[in-house]
Amino acid sequence: MSAAPQPSVAPARSADLQPPTGGRYAPVPLETLRELEGIELFRKLMSGELPGAPIAELMKMWIHEAEPGRIVFAGRPDLTHYNPIGSVHGGYAGTMLDSCMSCAVQSMLPRGMGYTTLEYKVSLVRAITHKTGTVYAEGNAIQVGSRVGTAEGRIVDASGKILATGTTTCLIFPI
Repeated sequence: MSAAPQPSVAPARSADLQPPTGGRYAPVPLETLRELEGIELFRKLMSGELPGAPIAELMKMWIHEAEPGRIVFAGRPDLTHYNPIGSVHGGYAGTMLDSCMSCAVQSMLPRGMGYTTLEYKVSLVRAITHKTGTVYAEGNAIQVGSRVGTAEGRIVDASGKILATGTTTCLIFPI
């Protein structure tokens, strides 16, 4: 099935947006995952009905927008994400892109199906620092079939300046 996200009114994008506070973080039980369509999972995560992924707390990122075939994570990098040369580690961008792109694929899956990332490529276009403010990683599904899904993604700052881009291939399987 090909992804064809419909235009929607996007939440405001601000450089000052902060991660949600007081959230719960834990893996979602496999039994629960089996019962949900992909997009249902993201809606329940966004509403707080299900706990956020533990990596989201560490990375100070959260799901900002979700629709079938399109997921946007917002993140607030700070000094805890720095490498020794004085900028946010490239792994921060890699993790945000892996998350938004693979979740875009997952958002298209029916109940009882899951995925894992087979490979992803990241191109770091501009440095990210704690002064960049909130960044937005948008993943868009390109093609989601019965066994393989592909997606592309980009990280932008609040003004829309591209900071990183990526592509992914995901393996799809029954869970």
